[in-house]
Amino acid sequence: QVQLVESGGGLVQPGGSPRLSCAASGSIFSISAMGWYRQAPGKQRELAALITSVGSTNYADSVQGRFTISRDNAKNTVYLQMDRLKPEDTAVYYCNAGVRPSLGTWYLAVWGQGTLVTVSS
Repeated sequence: QVQLVESGGGLVQPGGSPRLSCAASGSIFSISAMGWYRQAPGKQRELAALITSVGSTNYADSVQGRFTISRDNAKNTVYLQMDRLKPEDTAVYYCNAGVRPSLGTWYLAVWGQGTLVTVSS
């Protein structure tokens, strides 16, 4: 069983710079891409940022230049540094990873439980 546990959410003032973390644990042989998705109230879940196993990144237009995704492969952890936050960044942020539990198995898409980020003064 593989788990993703996010941390770092909460109430943030506009312009703030929190960092989210997501650690994978359990039976892990390898991890491919890792990403952060977000779901604002009344809206569909959308991709915010993605990072491949070799460090290539991709960002949604709405966060490009303000958010930075990174990963520590030794710790099976992905981070999301969020800068210059706006009220419209308010959402539940979900971590996602492609995890291969053991040699000879397929990659599984694993989701974290989500962490709420509220941007408000």
